[in-house]
Amino acid sequence: MRVAFLMAPAGVEQVELERPWQAVRGEGWEPRLVSTRPGTVQAFHHLDKGDTFPVDDVVESSTAEDFDALVLPGGLANPDFLRTDEKAVAFARHFFGLARPVAAICHGPWTLVEADVVRGRTLTSWPSLATDIRNAGGIWVDEKVQVCHAAPGTLITSRKPDDLPAFCAALVQEFRR
Repeated sequence: MRVAFLMAPAGVEQVELERPWQAVRGEGWEPRLVSTRPGTVQAFHHLDKGDTFPVDDVVESSTAEDFDALVLPGGLANPDFLRTDEKAVAFARHFFGLARPVAAICHGPWTLVEADVVRGRTLTSWPSLATDIRNAGGIWVDEKVQVCHAAPGTLITSRKPDDLPAFCAALVQEFRR
């Protein structure tokens, strides 16, 4: 199974990239870092710079058909940059068109709001996104993890780094399906 981790060149919360990445790799699946530009992605520990990670694939030359699932790590800046990039938004939207599972944590659902794929779905996120999700037609809940099987596809969401154990367990369970 090939799993795309979509992120901007800077601003991803490092732990929200690393823990799901380790969960995917732990299952013997192939995680791939997909970004809007080649090179590296600068991760952060909240507002402090963290490590850099090499980009495997660029959105411009990738399609959802190349992958079996999508993970949208958070951080404040990462999804804010992604939601302003038409190709990144279209890439995320396409996973729903193919009914492939998507997982998003923290501010990650901002990209899904922009992609207009939360309407009628129940999801969670960092609390400051609740109004955006409701305005986009989604149902926001304050839960560690929320799995929504509304067609097409499955959406797994979580609120914050403290919820990563529940998020990773749900992600692995749903990606296995």
